[in-house]
Amino acid sequence: MARVFFWLVAAGLGLPALLLTVVRMADTDVGAMIRIESFTPLGIPLYAALLVLTGFGAALRSAGERSQPATVAVLALAGLLLHSWWFAPQVVGDNPAPAAGAPRITVMNTNLFAGLGDADDVVDAVRRDHVDILVVEEITPSELERLDAAGLAQLLPNRIGAPDRDVAGTMVFSNERMGEPALLATQFHSYRVEVGSLTLLAVHPVAPVLPDAWRRDHDLIRDEAVSVDADLIVGDLNATPDHDVMRELDDAGFRDAGELANEGWQPTWPANNVGLFPLLPPLVRIDHVLLGSSLASLGTHTVDIGGTDHLALVATVARK
Repeated sequence: MARVFFWLVAAGLGLPALLLTVVRMADTDVGAMIRIESFTPLGIPLYAALLVLTGFGAALRSAGERSQPATVAVLALAGLLLHSWWFAPQVVGDNPAPAAGAPRITVMNTNLFAGLGDADDVVDAVRRDHVDILVVEEITPSELERLDAAGLAQLLPNRIGAPDRDVAGTMVFSNERMGEPALLATQFHSYRVEVGSLTLLAVHPVAPVLPDAWRRDHDLIRDEAVSVDADLIVGDLNATPDHDVMRELDDAGFRDAGELANEGWQPTWPANNVGLFPLLPPLVRIDHVLLGSSLASLGTHTVDIGGTDHLALVATVARK
């Protein structure tokens, strides 16, 4: 009975871990697999637990009975090393310093869950963190009214974009003058706009429940970013650092501010026990501030905004 229980636990750890490894390596166009790939970092604790379990199991058995748990332990070690290698850029690597005396710019992104996010929490975060540029997704007309009533118009008086009665609305608020925005052809509203001397893409590609549209939106964003040599790409990108579309942005020179600052795991979704997965804590990092070659990262952190299924993301950047 104990042996059966041992292998049931091993399977409960190993099969989900193996699935995460396979989908991370495959980069398929199957929507369910793309969404499962979001959880790739969880392979680290799963393989680590499997390694400990089977390692102890092998050590406690007689010499003739060690081969099976020892083999699984070796495979678990290989999986742990592979997932750790995939995750390593989030915690180690060079972070070029900003230019001496370069002013700090604080950028914040928040998805307001079809206008259900707490406007007071958003404005409090803008005030507390001295936010210079705020990018908001899923902003509705009534939510915009609540934000302005809470004081956003006084803190960040310049704005572009428009609210939407559903989930397509994207807006940018800034304390700097902004140029004329260009609406990108993503399914939800995304914009290119000059904010002071910076070229910003405020983006919201569709989620990979529609994998073809998801890839198309990301292709549009990457092509636009490359063509205009964007300084910032900010938004709910509905993709994690493990997805190939994010790795392609990285290869094109657009680095995650959290990765540059070696901030480690910063999941932003799901939050506040609302939305599709009310029982889960934040496990997936889909909100991003990506930096072009002109900017350095001075650090990032998340902020809890009541009522929405996303944590807000705040990044401090400066010119190199």
